[in-house]
Amino acid sequence: MGGKYRITGDKYPRMRRPRRRGKLILAATASVAALGLAGWGTMQLIDVFTGGDREASAADHKTDCPTSRPSAPAKVLPKPAKITVNVYNATPRSGLAKKAADELKKRGFAIGKVGNAPAAYDKKVPGPGVLLGAPSATNGSLPVLGTQLAGATPKTDARRTADVDLILGTKFKTFSTPQSAAAALAALTKPAPAPSC
Repeated sequence: MGGKYRITGDKYPRMRRPRRRGKLILAATASVAALGLAGWGTMQLIDVFTGGDREASAADHKTDCPTSRPSAPAKVLPKPAKITVNVYNATPRSGLAKKAADELKKRGFAIGKVGNAPAAYDKKVPGPGVLLGAPSATNGSLPVLGTQLAGATPKTDARRTADVDLILGTKFKTFSTPQSAAAALAALTKPAPAPSC
């Protein structure tokens, strides 16, 4: 043979283009990624239709939860006999403070002063009443007294004594029934539930 295909020495002519390894590696990587993605998608579809993911998460959830959960201790509130209540009438109805004080005394509260409301509250309480006490009474005496009169507004003032005031408002008709007051008091002293898992 002659021309460019003439064999000289120990070299032989190439009859086809050289292969490019970059394209071959890229095609192999792409096919492996596609197969992996297809497998993952299949597993997700199986989990969706069989609920396998929910069962696994529920099992994980149960293992994280302690079997015996300690709950918060019950709140200790003062007994009605330990609470001194001053009863004031902020309405135009006469004798209301005395009647209310007598009813609270029957329910076990200690009664302090009874009379007309101070000028700051006289005929200025639109609701059933205002419970007034020291800031320290907000987690003790005021909630206990509040169980007796639904809708009463608790407030604090600068006093340092332990007594609390009940100022009867224009919408005051009657106290809560003893049963509902006892249920409200039981709800206050109920221990806080433990956090759920």
